[in-house]
Amino acid sequence: MTTPEVIARFGQLCREDLPSPGTGNTPQRHRRIFTAGREDLSLAKLAEAHWDAVAILRESSREPAAAAKYAVWASEIPGRPMRFEGGRLSGTKEFCSGAGLVDRALISSGDLLLEIDLTAHPDRLKTDASGWQTEAFRATQTAALTFEDYPAAVVGEANWYVDRPGFWQGACGPAAAWAGGAAGLVDFAMTAKRSDAHTTAQLAAMHANVWATEAILAAAAAEFDREPAANAMVRALEVRHLVEQMCTDTLRRFARAMGPAPLAKNADVARRYAELDLFLRQCHAERDLEALGRALRPQA
Repeated sequence: MTTPEVIARFGQLCREDLPSPGTGNTPQRHRRIFTAGREDLSLAKLAEAHWDAVAILRESSREPAAAAKYAVWASEIPGRPMRFEGGRLSGTKEFCSGAGLVDRALISSGDLLLEIDLTAHPDRLKTDASGWQTEAFRATQTAALTFEDYPAAVVGEANWYVDRPGFWQGACGPAAAWAGGAAGLVDFAMTAKRSDAHTTAQLAAMHANVWATEAILAAAAAEFDREPAANAMVRALEVRHLVEQMCTDTLRRFARAMGPAPLAKNADVARRYAELDLFLRQCHAERDLEALGRALRPQA
């Protein structure tokens, strides 16, 4: 997709109303995010964040603003906290995907989650996209945003954002997008003219990865619906780990099967490959595995 196509399609997906996690139709939610990733990863990155914001607001008993496009900006930079005093936010938030594309955002500030109308006070908002050096996710307009005494509304109580059941249930949303992005690579690989034994073996393994990630996402979604109040942290971290591992394996196998040609000469394939590799870094690798291990063995 071109950047204008991604932006236009994002507007279309924002009109879709997905089931919230843990409310009885979570497999449908995971499937829709997966198909968005299969369509385009920049599109899925924007759409998954919008759908996540809508679910968060509804879990807090708030309705999203009518026809608004949302983002969730919760990246925390050590030593650079946002300041929220007297109903106003100041400071710089990094990794804001959708800057200039969304109308409203949910932003973390310490132990609080805030809702901001980005259209209300443009004079109190500065956008700096100069730090984004890769072409991956260029269409998402990811930037650093600096807020200057910007009005914001608190969503939930202190620590509500991370303590609620939907935090970990919703954490499987990006994994569904990763899985869809990898499936799109496999879709391309299946059209390859190569038919030697090595290529065929790699294609089989990649196809199995796609099936496995879909099965994992469906199984976790069904668990969330059966026990929505249960602690979902363990399952979400396991899902994210397994999906990340299978997508990483698909990246490796794709390059070995296809060689350099599609990564050098096919812009869509090269962008998808680079974006999937970068998107997977939202899985915090061994840091997440340590958290999972401590949850599984709290006395160890």
